[in-house]
Amino acid sequence: MNASGSAVGQIDVKNIKRAPIMISLIIGAFFAILNETLLNVAFTDLISEFQVEASTIQWLATGFMLVVGILVPVTALLTGWFTTRQMFIGAMVVFTIGTIICGIAPNFSTLLIGRLIQAGGTGLLMPVMMNTILLIYPPHKRGGAMGTIGLVIMFAPAIGPTLSGVILEALNWRWLFFIVLPFAIFSIVFASIYLKNVSEVTKPKVDYISVILSTLGFGGIVFGFSSAGEGSAGWTHPEVYIAVIVGIVSLILFVIRQLKLEEPMLDVRVFKYPMFAITAVLLIITMMALFSTIILLPMLLRSGLAFTAFMTGLALLPGGLINGLISPITGRLFDKFGPRKLVIPGTIILVIIMWFFSNVSKDTSIFTFIVLHTSLSIGIAMIMMPTQTNALNELTRKHYSHGTAILNTLQQVAAAIGVALFISIMSSGQSRYLSGVSDPSSADEVANSMIAGVQTAFTVGLVFAVIGLILALFIKRTVAPDYEESEPVQKPLH
Repeated sequence: MNASGSAVGQIDVKNIKRAPIMISLIIGAFFAILNETLLNVAFTDLISEFQVEASTIQWLATGFMLVVGILVPVTALLTGWFTTRQMFIGAMVVFTIGTIICGIAPNFSTLLIGRLIQAGGTGLLMPVMMNTILLIYPPHKRGGAMGTIGLVIMFAPAIGPTLSGVILEALNWRWLFFIVLPFAIFSIVFASIYLKNVSEVTKPKVDYISVILSTLGFGGIVFGFSSAGEGSAGWTHPEVYIAVIVGIVSLILFVIRQLKLEEPMLDVRVFKYPMFAITAVLLIITMMALFSTIILLPMLLRSGLAFTAFMTGLALLPGGLINGLISPITGRLFDKFGPRKLVIPGTIILVIIMWFFSNVSKDTSIFTFIVLHTSLSIGIAMIMMPTQTNALNELTRKHYSHGTAILNTLQQVAAAIGVALFISIMSSGQSRYLSGVSDPSSADEVANSMIAGVQTAFTVGLVFAVIGLILALFIKRTVAPDYEESEPVQKPLH
């Protein structure tokens, strides 16, 4: 294993064929990430077939997010023990095994086990992809590469529900897994042939206490907030608050321990870099805004405005597609102009759209929702990859795996917190509205309460967006302090 892992400092980056490496990463990641949303449309069918409650079937989503949240922080340690090829191919093999188990599952328990195994593979993939890009691309070309990855991250989950609906119209839900399977196998074969090792195997010391604290910390927070966000367990439910408390305490102990270790599992010292710290907070805000719209808009369109499922899907699809398609463009613009000319306008768009969403009414047309959601998607694309690339550019080479693991973990945590927080705010707004009407059981009043609740939730989202805009004003362009390439690095245009 040591022989196959080339020392990073000895790699001739100029002569590395980057295209085959990128193709290997993109093929595998696309279908792994697509799988996150592919199953959601089939939940109703699964409830009927396996005779389980909605709160039980939700574990197929919550469990997936939980495993990813636990595994991502550990990738910083694993990338020191395994080569790029071993990490990527191993992750895809795990994902493929999980896919097979899901496809042939005779009962819900087996399906859940397969789903968790799938999540294990997915959780290992994203940090490996981002870390590889940092290693094979010079700073002035990373934006375009990260933008291409952004296309996968945004495009795959956007078409997931639509593709799932088409498959379910003609075939059994098991085909959601069987159709993915050949592409996963192809990714493994392709990577086995073309993917090269670009990382150094250092075999860092494994601190098992850190692994345990990380699992309890990030796992507890993701599980607690995800449980609260499902609606089946409120904030006062022991399942929720005990998990969150255990998670927070464990996370505090984890951070303290990492600061004391000579070889930390996850080096939290990356937060001493100012742009990385600002990006971490901005990323949390952006992810919360993204997931608030993913959760709240379908509920508003279906329950508040009485749109059909087809019309709701139609309204939300363009935004997701455009978000993915413009990510490579924003990446190239980042390489040329830096982050400020993208991130500041992106956060301004976020503020404006959140304001519009906080003022929706029964008279808001579906065309307006399409325009607003598409505009929001463009704004988020202008923020996500440029800020992450800029933050990671500031790190030294030894911190790449730690930085990518932290940013990917924060996305999972922010998603769980965002869903739980905004659903809670929406529910509170609904309750306040219904308490002031004469007939709270009326269909019209229930619809009005949904609109009122969503308005309240997006008002809070507007506050977060304003905070994000303030942070964006402090974003500055960074360059890796220790980057070396076989040819001189050209200074990017400012």
